[in-house]
Amino acid sequence: MSEDVLQETRGAVGLVTLNRPKALNALSLEMCRALHPRLDTWAADPSVKAVVIRGAGGRAFCAGGDVRAVASSAARSDASLSREFFRAEYALNHRIHHFPKPFIALVDGICMGGGLGLSVHGAFRVVTEKLVLAMPETAIGIFPDVGGGWFLPRFPGEAGTYLGLTGARADAADALWLGYATHRVESSRLEDVVGALEAADWSGPGREVAARVLRGFHQDAGASGLAARAEVIDRCFQGNRVEDILAALEREGTTWAEETRATLLRMSPTSLRVTLRQLRIGRGQDYDATARMEYRLSQALTQRPDFQEGIRAVLVDKDQKPRWRPATLAEVGDAEVEACFAPRQGDELVLPAPG
Repeated sequence: MSEDVLQETRGAVGLVTLNRPKALNALSLEMCRALHPRLDTWAADPSVKAVVIRGAGGRAFCAGGDVRAVASSAARSDASLSREFFRAEYALNHRIHHFPKPFIALVDGICMGGGLGLSVHGAFRVVTEKLVLAMPETAIGIFPDVGGGWFLPRFPGEAGTYLGLTGARADAADALWLGYATHRVESSRLEDVVGALEAADWSGPGREVAARVLRGFHQDAGASGLAARAEVIDRCFQGNRVEDILAALEREGTTWAEETRATLLRMSPTSLRVTLRQLRIGRGQDYDATARMEYRLSQALTQRPDFQEGIRAVLVDKDQKPRWRPATLAEVGDAEVEACFAPRQGDELVLPAPG
């Protein structure tokens, strides 16, 4: 297995450590390819009762997919890495979503983008006081993927629409309110959690055993700032057009609404339109259908100029001044958006039957 993904078996627990701390454990193609077969092995091994995944270094669980590498490949007019990376990442997310045993993510620190794909699809998400949760893809010219079209619409009200469009950050209290997190534990006690899972009596139903162990470590996270704004978020983000959301924020007139509107206007106009459409479609379909839809979107948007420009502005030059093309929402036509969702002849995501 890749040195960037460490694995061991402790008693009845399979333990995965994402081991790229200098890169905030960003997920590479090689890491996806290393992790997937290990999960297959543990799923089939009757002596393994649960799987735990965590990040090394103490700063991040996983800061997302290694999109810089994908953008660099796309800049050379080479779409092969985009195809391979997103196929491998989405297949891994699918494996976790349908994993037959308790899959427990210990989410300590930064968790963005692909980090949610490695955690939200599992049975348990244990967060700490250091959690920084976000789906910031509209700032780099793409969309909230890794199943975002499925899980964001299932957060309370329009909270997922707000998070997916703006890239706003959430803390542990927010994560519990959203339903992303199942438990909140002090960062200093995560190793104790692993030890307790290792020492547990797994003779009963696995989910019940895991839930009982985690419940023993759970601590209250306090009040959620997102929950406190739920009413205004629902009021402003219920529209089916980005322009309607912007108008609702303008009518609201508060400092928060003005700042949120300004944030939206800094994002890629194409990404905003595609993301809102993605989230509205995702409300009515299952996870597997959403994953197939998101693969189409990944291939459409990573080949557009906004992706490379977003990576440049946010991750390379870090000037935070992207020059989007098209530059305004008015210039992004409905047909252009719908084309991103169109089937791709000979290039569709094929997922195995759950099991």
